[in-house]
Amino acid sequence: QVQLVESGGGLVQPGGSLRLSCAASRRIFSINDMGWYRQAPGKERELVATIISGGITNYADSVKGRFTISRDNAKNTLYLQMNSLKPEDTAVYYCKASIRTITGATSWFWGQGTQVTVSS
Repeated sequence: QVQLVESGGGLVQPGGSLRLSCAASRRIFSINDMGWYRQAPGKERELVATIISGGITNYADSVKGRFTISRDNAKNTLYLQMNSLKPEDTAVYYCKASIRTITGATSWFWGQGTQVTVSS
């Protein structure tokens, strides 16, 4: 069974930095598009950043210039470097990936989420 496991969340002061990671289980064939999403209390889940298999990235306007999405295909891992964090960045962050499993099927998978809290 495919699993995406996020890590790297925590409590940070405004202006600080965090680096999130999302690792896919080994029982996969390949990963296509990947992305980070977040959901704040009382709000809908929103896109933060995406990166396609060719490396092209896309960011929400609210994080442009502060966040950087990247991937290590050899490690089946997605990253999100978050700098200059603001209180409004507080949310549960989820990774999402289009994965082709060893059975040959391609589906979207979500991680379990990691909490990011920006507060003084």
